[in-house]
Amino acid sequence: MSETNRAVVFNGPRDMRVESLAYPKLVMPNGKKAPHGAILKIVATNICGSDLHIYRGSFPVPQGMVMGHEMTGEVIEVGTDVEFLKEGDLVSVPFNVACGRCRNCKARRTDVCETVNPDVACGAYGFNLGNWNGGQSEYLFVPYADFNLLRFPDKDQAMAKILDLALLSDILPTAFHGLMEAGAKPGSTVYIAGAGPVGRCGAAAARLLGASCIIVGDYHRERLELVKNNGCETIDLNQDIPLQDQIEAILGEREVDCAVDYVGSEAHGIGAQAGDPQPAGAINQVIDATRAGGATGVIGVYGPDPIAPTKAEQQGVFPLDFGKAWIKSPRISAGQAPIMHYHRELMMAILWDRMPYLSAMLNTKVISLDDAPAAYETFEQGSSNKFIIDPHGSIPAA
Repeated sequence: MSETNRAVVFNGPRDMRVESLAYPKLVMPNGKKAPHGAILKIVATNICGSDLHIYRGSFPVPQGMVMGHEMTGEVIEVGTDVEFLKEGDLVSVPFNVACGRCRNCKARRTDVCETVNPDVACGAYGFNLGNWNGGQSEYLFVPYADFNLLRFPDKDQAMAKILDLALLSDILPTAFHGLMEAGAKPGSTVYIAGAGPVGRCGAAAARLLGASCIIVGDYHRERLELVKNNGCETIDLNQDIPLQDQIEAILGEREVDCAVDYVGSEAHGIGAQAGDPQPAGAINQVIDATRAGGATGVIGVYGPDPIAPTKAEQQGVFPLDFGKAWIKSPRISAGQAPIMHYHRELMMAILWDRMPYLSAMLNTKVISLDDAPAAYETFEQGSSNKFIIDPHGSIPAA
């Protein structure tokens, strides 16, 4: 058994480092023993767009925190209370840390577990939400393993599709959740704000749901090409044309049935204002783009942002263009996704080849743990890749 655990550590804004830490134990952050837990050998651990909020300094975390919340791994140790998992199982780790016992967990609202974070009803790995170490590392402790972990039915089959299954820990269920909250269904017209990895997962999920016209807006042409080549319409937000005009040019109507904000508070303006930070830009886009009686999902991260342009936005207060939208009777749903609400069904869709375009849209690139700091820098510059870290060289060459 290893005595150390190499991991990507936050040392400060734009300063990620790979360090050797102590090997994890079956112990909770408060020091209490965790016989319900498991230790995983990480097979795939991704860099998420949400990690960039931390990287830039928008989401404050303590120096020395282990990064990462998108993990897939092999069980190598289980506690005495674990009954349904065994050593050698290949599993997906939902980024929500959840106890499975509280009122919210019993209602499948694992995004707002009441017990795993003493400060707020929400726990997550690598996010300063309950002191849970992230999983951009060689090994990871997972509590309440029987409840939290999704076991893949066949290990060899799963490894053959690992680049897609690695998305189940966060961005694919998160993207799907945004569409569910927006009421997407067969035949729906959809606007997706953001063509980063989670937005591209949203486009793939909209295809799975049978949406008709899927429109994706972004500033990065390489990202837009990935979705355009896989059956979606695109809007280049650098164009100095009002969003509704651009939607009308594609759809023949100025608004869509449903829209999802996959960007969050690091949004920018449109056209001449494309270089200007507008923390409420994306949420106002989706409100503007949605028809009367339609719905929006707000999946992008919002919260107090110390580097936002105004004092109010630094405190988490954003200027929503709600007065103009109120007459449309909008339905707006926001927050983290309860990953466990969706991940098994999406796993089955992947295993049975119902999302063959997923890898093409995501443009995944496998890197080593040592390559992670440079990948953060590249990702922040608008790379079209989805970076998947392979700490042990476990993933066969693509």
